[in-house]
Amino acid sequence: MIKEKSVDCCMPNPVMKTMEKIKVLMLEDVDDDVTIIENVLQKAGIDHSTLQVDSKSEFIKGIKEYQPDVILSDHSLPQFNSIEAHKICLNENLLIPFILVTGAVSEEFAVTCLKHGIDDYILKSNLSRLPSAILTALRQRELERMKLQAMQELKEQNEQILKINKELDSFIYSISHSLRGPLSTVSGLLHLAEKESQEKNDMSVKELHQMMETCVKRLDTTLRQMVDQSKNARLEVDTDAIDINALLDKAMKNVSYLPGSNEVEVTIINTAQAPFYSDAYRLEVIFNSILSNVIKYRDPYKEKSVLLIQVICTPEHAAMSFKDNGLGIPEKFMPNIFNMFYRASEKSDGAGLGLYMVKEFVEKLKGSVTVTSVDNESTSVTIVLPNVRKDYSVDN
Repeated sequence: MIKEKSVDCCMPNPVMKTMEKIKVLMLEDVDDDVTIIENVLQKAGIDHSTLQVDSKSEFIKGIKEYQPDVILSDHSLPQFNSIEAHKICLNENLLIPFILVTGAVSEEFAVTCLKHGIDDYILKSNLSRLPSAILTALRQRELERMKLQAMQELKEQNEQILKINKELDSFIYSISHSLRGPLSTVSGLLHLAEKESQEKNDMSVKELHQMMETCVKRLDTTLRQMVDQSKNARLEVDTDAIDINALLDKAMKNVSYLPGSNEVEVTIINTAQAPFYSDAYRLEVIFNSILSNVIKYRDPYKEKSVLLIQVICTPEHAAMSFKDNGLGIPEKFMPNIFNMFYRASEKSDGAGLGLYMVKEFVEKLKGSVTVTSVDNESTSVTIVLPNVRKDYSVDN
């Protein structure tokens, strides 16, 4: 038996003024009880319509077609009960408030109902509490809907960000490989031209070729930095045993093309007390960036350019400091030195990625980097990294 009614509120309650007309699905087989409940809601100022059902099939049809805002259910009907009705709502993932309106029940049964997700239970002998219970349940469901909507929007935004990052990675790789091919060709041709100029002993042409080759290598370095930055964001940390001295030697060879690289006297003091485990690829990029800066910002007016590298390694961490006697960094520029594309000196002809990449790569390894500098005197870069064995991982 299905009965539908629409009840207009004739005594508006200020608390209910902002609420639209709600649809109430009543699982109840006693008509007099339905009438009493409707009167209680009407007196409370709740504008509502009612659909009364008293069987499982009618209940299922009611929640699908009537799409109620709230369900009021008696507990025991001849062939159906509130527990079964509530399970149907759960199985359908419905966010409809479900309130038990019944006769006397044991306290144990009431607690069990609440544990299973029923919003509230109201005794028919105390229906005065029903309007506030409905209002509270509706507000709670609205908050849940808003939370779910926010979570869904956040999920969609994260998926969009991941998609954009993936497309950006592909773009960077595509551009890098497209440009590095012609660069390799130009570099090869410059090498042949330089060889020919040496045979002819033409110093002016030789110097021109050297300048052109340096420019090509700088552009190649910038492209490598772009790829390295992309890989740092994308690839997981790969931990292995590190020979710091050997890696420093490799990094110095990597930057040997820079003008003035042979003018910097490098001293390495390694007092490691334990083997060091970290990501060799990322550490090499860090060393490349620091050494490049040392060479680029050396002071040509000083008698000798020096770089002191000190390494301390314990089972817990490794600390590496790089102190030069170069141009230094003016104090006003210090707050921005880790910003992407920031160049603190007009002398710089790079992309402004050096210290930015150092910070990004060090943080990927869960380490820290600090820079201190005295203008026209010296700069010190200190990095501290955790000593991570292979059986431990650095979380992304």
